[in-house]
Amino acid sequence: MLFYYGLNLYFREMNFLAHIYLSGDDDLLTIGNFAADSIQGNKYKHLPKRMQEGIMLHRQIDTFTDKHPIVKESKKRLHENYGHYSGVIVDILYDHFLAKNWKQYSDVPLPKYVADFYDMLEDHFDILPIGTQKLLPFMVADNWLLSYASISGITKVLEGVNRRTKNRSKMNLAVAELQEFYAEFEQEFTLFFEDLIAFVKSYTTNNE
Repeated sequence: MLFYYGLNLYFREMNFLAHIYLSGDDDLLTIGNFAADSIQGNKYKHLPKRMQEGIMLHRQIDTFTDKHPIVKESKKRLHENYGHYSGVIVDILYDHFLAKNWKQYSDVPLPKYVADFYDMLEDHFDILPIGTQKLLPFMVADNWLLSYASISGITKVLEGVNRRTKNRSKMNLAVAELQEFYAEFEQEFTLFFEDLIAFVKSYTTNNE
């Protein structure tokens, strides 16, 4: 099973579900936010304006996340065993808690939300960056976004990413930390995500 196409592109950001959710109901903004990591530098000027804005929103979310003290605390818990891969693991774990607690954030059931998102990507396939086009079939076939909701699904994600590092990262073993510190990670996600939602609302309001 191939979980991630293009390790360099998709290793930096694994919290796909969070980026999609934070885009609201705007299709092109969502596509830009989701696909931003396959676009380097300013090579997006040819894209539709709202998609460009989604790319910039993604980068703002990344910056806010990297600097947030709660996220740093989550990474610290993992750093001894996983080093610079800790941030990737935290992204995955946070998406797990978003998926698991989805009803707190959306009235749309997660299976329908995910299916609608996949359909939307298919409808706009021609404007997706090439990396995202190549990623999409694997994402849909294994239904990554829905799988985040269960520990077994997260286990498969971590195993897949570990294989992409040729077993150097040992990220598959991080399920042990997830289970041992489950309550701590969940609380950290909940508090952080409240701050992130508020940040995105402020950012989008000020940039409309």
